[in-house]
Amino acid sequence: MIPGNKVIRSFKPLFFFLCLCLLSLIPSHLLAGLPVLKNIIILIGDGMGYNHIQCLNYYQGIKAQPFEQFPVKLAMSTYPVKAGHFSEGNPSSNHFTTGYNTVAAWSDTSYLKKNFTESAAAATAIATGFKTYNNAIGMSINQDTLSNITEWAKGMGKSAGIVTTVPVSHATPAGFVAHNKLRTDYSRIAYQMFFNSRCDVIMGCGNPMYDGDGQAVKGSWKNAKYVGDSALWQQMMKGSGKQIQFTIKGKNLQLNDCNGDGKPDPWTVITKKEDFRKLGYGKTPERVLGCAEIYSTLQQERSRANGETNNSSPNMSPMISTVPTLAEMVSGALNVLDNNPRGFFLMVEGGAIDWAAHGNQKGRLIEELAGFSDAVNTVISWVETHSSWDETLVIVTGDHETGLLWGDGPFVPVTDHGKGNLPGMQFYSTDHTNSLIPFYAKGAGCEHYRNFADEYDSLRGPYIQNSEIAQLIRLLLEK
Repeated sequence: MIPGNKVIRSFKPLFFFLCLCLLSLIPSHLLAGLPVLKNIIILIGDGMGYNHIQCLNYYQGIKAQPFEQFPVKLAMSTYPVKAGHFSEGNPSSNHFTTGYNTVAAWSDTSYLKKNFTESAAAATAIATGFKTYNNAIGMSINQDTLSNITEWAKGMGKSAGIVTTVPVSHATPAGFVAHNKLRTDYSRIAYQMFFNSRCDVIMGCGNPMYDGDGQAVKGSWKNAKYVGDSALWQQMMKGSGKQIQFTIKGKNLQLNDCNGDGKPDPWTVITKKEDFRKLGYGKTPERVLGCAEIYSTLQQERSRANGETNNSSPNMSPMISTVPTLAEMVSGALNVLDNNPRGFFLMVEGGAIDWAAHGNQKGRLIEELAGFSDAVNTVISWVETHSSWDETLVIVTGDHETGLLWGDGPFVPVTDHGKGNLPGMQFYSTDHTNSLIPFYAKGAGCEHYRNFADEYDSLRGPYIQNSEIAQLIRLLLEK
């Protein structure tokens, strides 16, 4: 355990009990049709709603993204159990929500701006099957530990990994790997991800040796909280591929066993763009920690060119050339994970979609969406080349909507201004909303999500709860 961590009561017995109850409620003929699930890939466009995707389509001059043509297309609700702010010093500010109301959602923007989730609670719901309170990382509303998809997969002898365009210990990747009652406890979360988890792949940003433009930091590093701290990061870099014992601030720590052979497995640390690219083909290390040479995001926080504004078109500022794309990172992750004949779980996050939407940055939102779509296409290509849709389940969705993005007014559609031009799009918020978001699925067992879509929205039609993503996956894994 990480020094100072409290021992938390396990929630696993109740979880198994609830799973068994759920199994008993499903007709036997449906259970008989559940496939054997080898690989699970979930791609999350953080903050991505329906209109975000439509804006990308208009800009690219296409009718739909390939993932929009997946056979299962549903809406998804994202609200948490408790919304509002939560902090160590003021936990009472978290309050119970009232769910999703289709009438209010399509008539009152003020309704959509209240009681919304944030990424930690949303990631926890998607990863564990339980909705929780805002800012929780893998914890229930009573602050008990919730087991997650990564842990389920590892328990079955599969490999597991996470890839993101934001810091590796940020809310969404952390929600699939770690357990902490507060998402901003980045350093402790990073320690837990590196030492306590059995992940085979962790990739993203947060490199304290570089700034937001990918330039090496001179003198003192930037805050190393996203990778634990500076002492840990120095030892991780120096001991890449071989070190399993670490001494940090007088405490001895040992890495975990990721492949089930009973021996601790070292992290092979990569930071350079060419190393991420090389990982996509040929022989791979057993375990990879990839932290690109950038601090917060791969591209979204790079400096603006003269004259660039929030309303500027994409690519007005040159892209940073020293960092990999999300698609390149995903290609490398897949090449590591698919070495396991038992299969794997992979979560991919386009995290900076959310950051651009928070900033109401139209051009950079399109850039981030395009990069995320490329990553989805990389996954589709991998399935069709190295696996099959009979054994692999691919899910594409978001964790919530950010920016209340519409056209010339709230609930007014965005408009097409032609390929290469920004669509008619406006943000009506700088925060998350309680809007329904899209859910797409293809592959092994995907059709069973329709059985979970037992609620109905007046515009979007049948919708599922975000927590039901993991609930079906659990059933497929336990079959």
